[in-house]
Amino acid sequence: MTGVTRNILASARAMATGLLGFALLAPLPAGAQEAVPEKDPESGFVIAEGWEVVKAQCTVCHSAKLVTQNHGTRHHWAYLIRWMQETQGLWQFPEPMQAQILDYLAEYYGPKDSYRRRPLPPEARPENPYKRAENVSG
Repeated sequence: MTGVTRNILASARAMATGLLGFALLAPLPAGAQEAVPEKDPESGFVIAEGWEVVKAQCTVCHSAKLVTQNHGTRHHWAYLIRWMQETQGLWQFPEPMQAQILDYLAEYYGPKDSYRRRPLPPEARPENPYKRAENVSG
């Protein structure tokens, strides 16, 4: 191999490495990037249709974080609303408002596709020290 050939190969390798690095740093074409939804800086709620109603109704009693850290199906969110109405003093919503709240929560705080870690199998969990004794006679 001549010195000229070695120089050409070295230049080609350097160019290929530079192009690969550039390609890895270049932004993806429009439509290929997953859009990050805009969030309300005060509450953390995703800014989308219904967010102001959810913020106004939910943060009267608890932090917005209690909502944003949870995820569930529409059915699960409806269950939580009913539970809060039956046990925590939450008022009844007009049907259109409740539908708007459930639409928003199911869309933006629906079930997650992934978690930080897989749940522990039952045999790997510690015994619950608060478990109530069954069939205790008084």
